[in-house]
Amino acid sequence: MRISVVMAGLNGAMAVGLGAFAAHGLAGTEMDYARGLVEKGAHYQLVHAVALAAIAGLVHQVPDEKFLRLAAYAMLMGILFFCGSLYIIAFSGITAFGAVAPIGGFAFIIGWLLLAAAGYRRFA
Repeated sequence: MRISVVMAGLNGAMAVGLGAFAAHGLAGTEMDYARGLVEKGAHYQLVHAVALAAIAGLVHQVPDEKFLRLAAYAMLMGILFFCGSLYIIAFSGITAFGAVAPIGGFAFIIGWLLLAAAGYRRFA
């Protein structure tokens, strides 16, 4: 699960950077909508970066890591589709990417459910 640790670090750094950019680089009332999108994307990205780090730490505790591996991939897909679509809309103004966000949201939900399944299997 080295990839989870790497992705946790990269996504955490990216989320903090984008969050800071939203706060300082997207100033002014004309940028409120874009700033809100970037802040929301950065928030979700950071939360799921922490989840990826936790998953990486759990791998050694769970005998069958299949669900954990799938949870990590689902969360990565969520970051890509949900957060990515928000960033694309904020920086390009192409609102059609809003149709992609629910795919990412669904991937986040699946990731959390897979994490729950891994925990259930471990302690059942």
